[in-house]
Amino acid sequence: MMVTSVSNKKGLPEGLWTKCKKCEQIIFQKDFEENFMVCPKCGYYLRLNSKERIEYLTDKGSFKEINADLKPVDVIGFPGYKVKKDSYKTKDAIRTGEAKMGGYPVAIGVMDFEYMGGSMGSVVGEKIVRLIEKAIEKKMPVILVSASGGARMQEGIISLMQMAKTSAALAKLSKKRLPFISVLTDPTTGGVAASFAMLGDVIIAEPNALIGFAGPRVIEQTIRQQLPKGFQLSEFLLKHGMVDMVVERKNLKDTIIKIIKFFVFKAK
Repeated sequence: MMVTSVSNKKGLPEGLWTKCKKCEQIIFQKDFEENFMVCPKCGYYLRLNSKERIEYLTDKGSFKEINADLKPVDVIGFPGYKVKKDSYKTKDAIRTGEAKMGGYPVAIGVMDFEYMGGSMGSVVGEKIVRLIEKAIEKKMPVILVSASGGARMQEGIISLMQMAKTSAALAKLSKKRLPFISVLTDPTTGGVAASFAMLGDVIIAEPNALIGFAGPRVIEQTIRQQLPKGFQLSEFLLKHGMVDMVVERKNLKDTIIKIIKFFVFKAK
């Protein structure tokens, strides 16, 4: 159900309608949720927080969060960081845990763009490494869903160290012949794109997601050339071999389950 305007009549319940950020169509909130938070008119993908994403991907009631109490520390005394990091409802930019997908046990981590643009600091890196170690211990596949602006500048060199740290942990996972499925959502950029996000055995991207290290504007200013249309979007990366598939959100869970089945079958 879609309308072009919303009544201001008193007594109208809040949260009943939502507006697409791209086409500005007013949509019944329930319809929006049933369509996996994708605009039914223009196909715009609304960003999901980690809790919403986990609910969509995992078997109902199967997710058990781990390392939920880890909180970032203002290691280098960056001005304003202590106040900013404590102002969010969540404790950091990723939620990790054990769950089931199609009955298969998995280790899953989902980044939260709502927390400081999904930036990767010491806690994000540590939670990813602990998740991978848990997967190795229990012989589970790892699924990481990225949504990030990159490394967290407020933690300086500490945040950059997480690129090597997470990559090294994934190398250990690979040696154990356990699969890593990387899901790239809008946006996946900076130090996250330059480390674990692009190291998946299978790399899946949502449609029209911005994926890359530096943004298009920065690149154009650096090379002083106009970039191709759609540069750094999922479909462009698929065409040039940087991702394995572009999958609509409604099909994402089933696609991941099929990949898990393939790896489990090959492992036997």
